[in-house]
Amino acid sequence: MPPTPRPEPGRPASGADPFHEPRRDDCPWCGSRQLRTRVRAPEGRRRTPGTFVVDECRDCAHAFQNPRPTADGLLLRYHRHPVEEDVRANHAGRRRRRHHRGAARALLPYPEPESWLDVGTGYGHFPEAARAIHPYTSFDGLDPTRRVEQAWEAGRVEEAYQGLLTDPEITARLRARYDVVSMFHHLEHTADPREELRAAHAVLRPGGHLLLEVPDPARPFGTLPRANRRYWKPHDRPRPLHLMPLRNLLTELRSLGYEVLT
Repeated sequence: MPPTPRPEPGRPASGADPFHEPRRDDCPWCGSRQLRTRVRAPEGRRRTPGTFVVDECRDCAHAFQNPRPTADGLLLRYHRHPVEEDVRANHAGRRRRRHHRGAARALLPYPEPESWLDVGTGYGHFPEAARAIHPYTSFDGLDPTRRVEQAWEAGRVEEAYQGLLTDPEITARLRARYDVVSMFHHLEHTADPREELRAAHAVLRPGGHLLLEVPDPARPFGTLPRANRRYWKPHDRPRPLHLMPLRNLLTELRSLGYEVLT
């Protein structure tokens, strides 16, 4: 079916920063006010105005961009690279394809899913690769950008939804519909990871599986030499909004009723 459109964000109030929310002085995960600045650097080689700041909670170790981008700011990032790359045309693309197939194999020990929703699917390269492992599964894709339309037009997903999983209309439409929901390097880019996990739980059928892949919070902002931390691939600010320690993520999953398998 054709992709489900999503309306563009409205205009910000007069005098407001259209790309950033107000800076917060507490941790979005545990509420502690014991924060430290982990990284402060210019926006990047593109010389966009301002700086980005990553704060870390001293109590729970959750790291997050502060201030957080607004919906308009997030859309600006999502549309920064509008041209599709051919993942089969270079070594990095072939390696990514092998990685996708390896991730899909994680579900082989369990009954073959009938329906699978890939959240943050982009151009639908994961469903395309995973179909080789699960040929009888119906793969749908959800993404906040128009890239999901191209995924549908290319036949990589059977149904395409443009928007956010936490959108009440989308959540209600997809409730209890999927045997598997996958999020590969998606959760850390969402405004509220907990809301995203709750929405995923809502669209899963009883006994369904949530397949997650998130970055190691110790690496994205901590391994570059201090003098080079202002240079980030692809020449703009680091993209994760949140970096969640594994213990925090596992605790949250269990509190929402998930059983952690591996």
